[in-house]
This record gives sequence, structure tokens and C-alpha cells, in this order.
Amino acid sequence: MARFDTAAGAGGALRRLVEGFDRFRGVHFENDHALYDSLLEGQRPEVMVIACSDSRTDPAIICGAQPGDLFVVRNVAALVPPPTTDGAPHGTAAAIEFGVKALGVREVVVLGHSFCAGVRCMLDHDHGGHRFDYVSDWVEIAQEVRREMDGLVTEAERSLIARRAEQASVLTSLRHLAAYPFVAERVAAGTLALHGWYFHFGWGVLQASEGPDGPFRQLDPGETPRPAIGGEAGSALLRSVRSSGAAWRDGG
Repeated sequence: MARFDTAAGAGGALRRLVEGFDRFRGVHFENDHALYDSLLEGQRPEVMVIACSDSRTDPAIICGAQPGDLFVVRNVAALVPPPTTDGAPHGTAAAIEFGVKALGVREVVVLGHSFCAGVRCMLDHDHGGHRFDYVSDWVEIAQEVRREMDGLVTEAERSLIARRAEQASVLTSLRHLAAYPFVAERVAAGTLALHGWYFHFGWGVLQASEGPDGPFRQLDPGETPRPAIGGEAGSALLRSVRSSGAAWRDGG
């Protein structure tokens, strides 16, 4: 078997990462001692971002965040599974629970994006062909989006329908997120707000959902986005998820 030379392979990708760390160390550790001294005492992010694992959509880069600003959860297609008590490990749910209950974040952003391969996998029914061992099962979290889009997809409309599905997946994840009892309780108390954002990196725009069912609107520079769920927005949905949360706790 031929030995893989990591220094030469992929254009020295790992070497570039090490060089990037040196730049990071110079900018932050050597020039911003106060920031890292404060971070030694613990993290206190106000914002959690649930984002896709896609290499093109790093939320810290997109939003120009500093170390300690964001508590980030990343998975395929930025999906939030509904709450369950099946006793199995749940990585995304665990991260959400830690961010909300332990860190006390005040804002949660579900960040979807254009050209999302995970959403396209879900639309293309790759789960039936067993193309992936794990991805196909994972994207079934958003199966309601596929059902909604199935009657609309044609080759002529493929890119348009994909964008609608990407945004619909954000809204589905928001509704699942709001169904967690510890999330719903804090939203009802006014200490937590939920946002649905959509980044189109082909256009270079960031859109925010105006409610739990949309629509998405482009954010203007310097604008403070209103939550999709929280405050007055989404109050009807909150009443619904409190009811479903009670059913969930009762095993319904």
C-alpha cells in the first residue's frame, strides 16, 4: 500500500491549517490577552448556532464572530431532531440541552444554506437506494419537507424547489426545537428566542424567517433580527408545543 504523504497531499492542506493556527495565535493570543484571560474563567456565549457541517458555511466566519461569541452545533443539513425518550445517545439534542440549560444562551439560530447536499439527499430519496449508511437515515428527520416538495419537483424547477426545501428544513428544525420542554419553558418566560436564518452563498445574502412558518426576508446591514419564535412572534406555536411537550413527557 502506498504511503499517503500528508505534507504534499491535497496541496499541503494540513500545512495550511498549521500556518493558519500560527496566524490565529499571533492575532489573538499575542494581541488580545484580556479576551483569553476572560475565557479561561469559562464560556458565556449569548448565541447558539445550529449549522450545517458543510465546509463552505462556517457560522463564525460568516458572522465575523470572535472566540467565545458562539456556541456552535454542526451536523448534516443543520437539522434538529424532535425530542425523544428512547434512551439512545443523541448528540445534537445533548448539545442543545447543554447550551440552553448549562450556558444559558439567550438566542438560538438555526442556520441553513444554499446548495445543501443533505437536503438534496432527502429530496432525491437517496434513503431508498442506501447510498449512505447514516446520512439517509439522518435526513429523515425532515421527511415532512420531502412530502411537501414531492408534488412540486420537476427538472425545470429543481434549483428553485431545492432552495424552498432548504428554507423549509430550517422551519422544520425550528418547530422541533421549540418542542423540547426546556426550550419551550424558556421561550415562554421570555429568556430565550429562536431564529431561522438562511445563507445563500451564491448571492452573498443572509435571510431571516419572520415567523415559525416564514417567510424569509433579507437582513439589512446593522439590523437586529426579530425572532421567528419568542416574544410576540410565534405565540400560537408556543401554545401548541407546550401541549405537545406535555404529551411527550406523558409518553404520547
